[in-house]
Parts: sequence; C-alpha cells; structure tokens
Amino acid sequence: MPESANSPARSAHRDGGGPTSDAETGISRRRLIGTAGATGLVLGAGGATAGYAVGSGDGDGAAPLSSVGAGRVMFHGKHQPGITTPLQARGHLLAFDLAAGAGRKEAAALLRRWSATAQRLMAGEPVRTAGGHDTGIALDAGPSSLTVTFGFGHSFFGRTGLGKQRPAALDPLPAFSSDHLDKARSDGDLWIQIGADDALVAFHALRALQQDAGETARLRWQMNGFNRTPGATERPMTTRNLMGQIDGTNNPKPSDQDFEQRLFVPDPPAAGVPGWMAGGSYVVMRRIRMLLDDWEKLPPSAQEEVIGRRKSDGAPLTGGSETTEMQLEKTGPDGKLVVPLNAHARITRPDQNGGAALLRRPFSFHDGFDPDGIPDAGLLFVCWQADPLRGFVPVQRKLDRGDALSRFIRHEASGLFAVPAAPAAGAYVGQPLLEG
Repeated sequence: MPESANSPARSAHRDGGGPTSDAETGISRRRLIGTAGATGLVLGAGGATAGYAVGSGDGDGAAPLSSVGAGRVMFHGKHQPGITTPLQARGHLLAFDLAAGAGRKEAAALLRRWSATAQRLMAGEPVRTAGGHDTGIALDAGPSSLTVTFGFGHSFFGRTGLGKQRPAALDPLPAFSSDHLDKARSDGDLWIQIGADDALVAFHALRALQQDAGETARLRWQMNGFNRTPGATERPMTTRNLMGQIDGTNNPKPSDQDFEQRLFVPDPPAAGVPGWMAGGSYVVMRRIRMLLDDWEKLPPSAQEEVIGRRKSDGAPLTGGSETTEMQLEKTGPDGKLVVPLNAHARITRPDQNGGAALLRRPFSFHDGFDPDGIPDAGLLFVCWQADPLRGFVPVQRKLDRGDALSRFIRHEASGLFAVPAAPAAGAYVGQPLLEG
C-alpha cells in the first residue's frame, strides 16, 4: 500500500465546475418530492463546523438539505470527477467486459448512455430504468457529492479495433511477489468508480449504470467500499484504514507546483501518447486483504515500527505532527534508526523512489468472514498518476523487496485503466477515442 495526503479541501462544487442553479440543471431529486428539512437542522451545524458547505434552500420555501446531502460535484470539467474529489463515505468499483459481437459502435452508444445517466445522477435528478421509471432508491437525498468515473482497460482496445490508440502506459503491470491475484476479479474492458457520501445514493448510481449496460456489456466484477462519513470528526482529518493507521499522508496536493504533471497527461500529450488521453490520468486498483488477526496481535509500538508513524496522530516516529518531515537518519539511544529501514512510510517516500508520487484515494472493505471467523477485509487501493510505469510500478517494486507491512497484507485483485479527461458539455466520456 504505497503511502502518499489528505485529498483537497471539501467544497460543494468540485472537479472542474462552479455552482449551477436548478434552472440550469433541471429539477433536483429533492425538489421533485418536497423532502422535509429536519435532517438539515440536525446535521447542518455539525457539517459547517467540520468544514463542509451548508446547502441553501431551493427558494420554494423548502428547508435546506444537510451539508452532506447538498454537496454536488460537476460531471463536465477539465478532469473527470472522482480523482481529486475528497474521499467519500461510500464507494463501488466495478468492471465490465463487452459482450460477444459488441464493438466500437456499441461501445460508443454505451458510453453515451452512461455519460448522460452519470450527469443526471450527479445533479441529483431522477433517472429512468429499464421499466421506464426511477427506482426511488435515492428520492429523499440530495446529490451527496456523488461522482462517477469511467476508464478503459487494456483489453478494450483490441475488442473495438482501436489497438493503435492504446497507450503504452496501459501495458499490463508486472508480477509482484505479494500477488495472489484472482483473475476473475481483476482487469476488464471498462471500469467505473462510484463515490458518494450517502450509501443509498451510491447504490442508486450503481443500479442505474448496471441497467444501462443492457446487452452491450456484462459485469465482470464489483466491489464495495467505505470511508469515514464527512462530519464524523471534530475537524476534517486524514482517514484511517482498518489497521487503525492514518492512511493518506503525503499525497500530492493541488498547491504543489507539479501537481498537474504528476497526475494528468499533458495537453498536448508527449510524442507517442495518443491525443485522446490529453488531460486524462491512469488509475491502478488493487484489492488488498489485510491479515487483521495477525496485525492485531502486535502491540501498538510494534505496529508503529512497521509503518514508521505514530498510530495516535500519524506523526513520524522521529517526532512532530502528521505533516512533519520524517528524519530518516535520526537514531535512538541504542544507536538504531528511529524509523526502521523496512518501515512502510520510509520505503514509499517520493524522495526514496526517484520522485515517484501517487494520489491515493482508497476505500476500506469488509466482505464478511471465512469459515474460521477470519475477516475478509482490507483496502480497495486506488491510486492516480500521469504514468503508472513511473508512478505505481517503481514504488510497488521497492515495497516488494522489503516492506515490513508485506507480511500483514495480500494483494488479491488488480486492474490498470486509462481514464480520459472529462467530456465537454454535450459530449460523452471517451468520445475523442471512439469517434476520432
């Protein structure tokens, strides 16, 4: 699990768009049914003090949604939503394979449907299912910061006759010693990431997009994840994973001078990179099983040595706060390095990997227990970079050679996908690829 910081500060409008009015976007799900605003009265103040925008009334006398329900992310913009969007409370990752006989034309029609549905869902508007009506799953909620993100896998290009448009950066990832990969839960032609701060809103999107696939594509795999709910802490904080560790310190930040270069393909792209990827990014997804029974047998001090950071506040073992620079050469009274050579946080530092940096945006998962009562739980690791061969691969290779955390985790599924830029208004995701 390469370490990297808290996502950009939350706001109601993110990932390349400003506020829009009902007149511009149509009737919201909430206005459609006239939801009472009691929830807003209970949660609005807490959300405001936690740094989340409080929604305003619709102007028709209805009480405002709570701050969580009112959050909205724009579908159109420079980059697709769900990349720099702050972590959401609920997530679904899923992959589809094109059905036999489906090619470029059918794929284009599917992406057009998916894009139209995603735009409506993210605006909090109802969508029609195969039965011609909205399912009603999310009728009482606002957009709840819903994001839908689409990507293309390596196999997509051969199946659509677009092999010459496949980027070299999409070459299959190398094998790693910690891999125990289930091929049935890895890769895929098409990839979707759904995130929202309300579980029903997220499932509503999942169901709608699945039905939109129709006869064109079949579901290959699907995974469910979660994070801390916005407003659950006194102030916005880096999330914790199921090992109890603060997880996400030292992510690239928008304020970094090279933030865009690290995450997104330049526009225009470098020589040899297909033009349709301008402004896009690459995502690596890994289902990482945490061996929690073994981990929890360690005393907290031993857990901290494995990670290289204090469990209480995420500060490096060399002192300070979560954001304090780690002193890699500092030794203790016994003459030993305070941060062990095989500590996870030491190995994954960008300055220890030729500057390789990833934007980590994971979800935790728990899929029950095996017959022996061992939890099937861990991390849906999701990381973003402009080039996985310069981002994820070198970091994971180094972790493979001696990360103290490796004996407590197992990589069980994997995928690499090319995620194009967000479509312009009136266009759909991947249109320059499919119609270029």
